[in-house]
Amino acid sequence: MALVVICGQPCSGKSTAAICLSEALQTLDPKPTVKIIDESSFHLDRNQSYADMPAEKNLRGVLRSEVDRSLSRDSIVIVDSLNSIKGYRYELWCLARAAGIRHCVLYCDTDENQCREWNKERGVNGQATYDDKIFEDLVRRFEKPDRRNRWDSPLFELWPSKDGINQSSIAISEAVSYLTRRVDSKTRDVRILQPTIATQNVRKSEANSLYEMDQATQEVISAIVEAQSQGFGAPANRISLGPQLPTISVQRQVGLPELRRLRRTFIKLTAQSSLSGPPPPSDADSAKRMFVDYLNREIGTA
Repeated sequence: MALVVICGQPCSGKSTAAICLSEALQTLDPKPTVKIIDESSFHLDRNQSYADMPAEKNLRGVLRSEVDRSLSRDSIVIVDSLNSIKGYRYELWCLARAAGIRHCVLYCDTDENQCREWNKERGVNGQATYDDKIFEDLVRRFEKPDRRNRWDSPLFELWPSKDGINQSSIAISEAVSYLTRRVDSKTRDVRILQPTIATQNVRKSEANSLYEMDQATQEVISAIVEAQSQGFGAPANRISLGPQLPTISVQRQVGLPELRRLRRTFIKLTAQSSLSGPPPPSDADSAKRMFVDYLNREIGTA
């Protein structure tokens, strides 16, 4: 049904805004399906995720992939993150356009000094905080949304340090109305993005790549399990997957739950946009090579 991009400085009230918007939507009848996507969904540490550019790109890739998988015409997806780079907000807008749904940005416009104070208060209360160096770097690089940009429009603005945030906040109420209003031929103030041929082809290509990756990684997992079973519980030091493919090198027994966890993590990390790293591999052998390299780094000896 819609994609909502929450935007703002670190510790500006974004998570509170996401929760208030979700709760306000749940008061409607019928209740829409609402999903909030944030860093905590993946148990990611905020300081590690923003420690350097590769880590930050990886974080954006993981979030973008989850958004792409979650978008549908039957649910409202709320992205609760900094979303501070206009190029990344454009990427999310493209996902909404490809899905043929509504899109809006909810901006928490909070004074920098108030954000610093709230960051300190979180530490006093035993909550996760940003390190000072990382906080200042994020503040410096923040790119404020501009409603003149199509990917920042429509733009609903909150002023948490002045007015607080609750379900009755004007911006929350306006966003709820925009997200749930019925659209007909006479509607002018609600825009449902329309996919283009280019975006449809891209989504089809990405879907095929993800399918190849899913099948290839499952074959690798099956090969490891079979090799270990033939060793009667002993680790299979070197497991071959075939000619022109790297071998898997392990010196301990690796259980199926751990292998499945590694497989899920690998798929999340590789299904990224061009902003967040290389695209998913387009053929099975390439996917197997990447997955084996990943496994060898995580559990291997080579």
